[in-house]
Amino acid sequence: MPDTERLTYLLSRARQRLATDEEYTELLDMIQADDTGVVNAQLEAFHGPAVPSTEDEDPAVWQHIITAVLATDKPAPAPGRVVPLFWKWTAAACIVILAGTIYLRQRPSPAPAPQVAVSTTPDVAPGGNKAMLTLGDGSQITLDSAGNGVLAQQGNSKITKLANGQLVYDASGSSQGKILYNTMSTPLGGQYKLVLPDATTVWLNAGSSVTYPTAFTGTERKVSVTGEAYFEVTKDPAMPFRVTANNTTVEVLGTHFNINAYKDEASVNTTLLEGAVRLHAHNRQLLLKPGQQARVSVHNTDVQVADNVDISSIVAWKEGYFSFNDADLPTVMRQLARWYNVEVTYEGKIPERVFSGEIGRSLSLSQVLKGLSRTRIKYRIEDGRRIIIEP
Repeated sequence: MPDTERLTYLLSRARQRLATDEEYTELLDMIQADDTGVVNAQLEAFHGPAVPSTEDEDPAVWQHIITAVLATDKPAPAPGRVVPLFWKWTAAACIVILAGTIYLRQRPSPAPAPQVAVSTTPDVAPGGNKAMLTLGDGSQITLDSAGNGVLAQQGNSKITKLANGQLVYDASGSSQGKILYNTMSTPLGGQYKLVLPDATTVWLNAGSSVTYPTAFTGTERKVSVTGEAYFEVTKDPAMPFRVTANNTTVEVLGTHFNINAYKDEASVNTTLLEGAVRLHAHNRQLLLKPGQQARVSVHNTDVQVADNVDISSIVAWKEGYFSFNDADLPTVMRQLARWYNVEVTYEGKIPERVFSGEIGRSLSLSQVLKGLSRTRIKYRIEDGRRIIIEP
């Protein structure tokens, strides 16, 4: 049973900005170790509703606490490399951080918090390593249930599933003969990692696919993508690597980049982390530098380039968490819908909220929605997998 007196003491120290690094670490440990819900209840009782109820409540106090607690578990990036941050939060910690960040975004309101409908339907588990491999002859292999070892032979390439679940193509031997094409696709609620015949590594997000040859020959390496994928491309100046997605083609020699081409997004977004890429879209060519994101509209011929984007937020999905930076509610719900394989609909006007913060993708849907409800979002769940956002 958590020591509630000690928890109250630590929170008081943090609120007064008197806590030491050791006390912040102890506070984080108490949150992470709690499997009873007592700590979360105590936290809620300590800082009250998600929106300040009086003008003398200082949001900066809770910003300070959140920042300090986060800092106790933040990994340091390797020198010279951009590395996304990843906090392995328990349910209580995620809810506190989400509630805290939204607490800082909302204006005071005298209206009481509305009651959220309680659903008795079964909880929805988070997504995991799930994918389907379609071979050149049309046959399919369900990768999440397939055993480790050699799964198939495609031309001169052996397809092997490693113990960590990763799929690898061994392209040793002659590359002569007919080139076969394979497609790896992830369902909603799935993700997977793939190593192509040239040793390029691909991470697929939920509801995505990549189609590629089982051996790269000729003057280019060409693959096509739907949904979202992150690439770490092996350098080969003699054979450029090209990715096509919707109305966009990305050409690279060797680099790290993320491409988001979901059909329910307004644009195809290509974000460069390392190296350089040349982007072709709407009869235009753009050269991206690290930290830039190209946004190609799917509705018109508009192409925009954003500088100094939040790289860690964009690739957070492959590191195991959601990251939101001033995201509106539909943006948040689209990501949740893909990962938990649920349908989201809205009744009436969509609530205007701005979200910033991180949520672990290992949480169940009910744990995430509990944090969401702290931001005065009303919802109900029907048929187990349909979330209705109420006005």
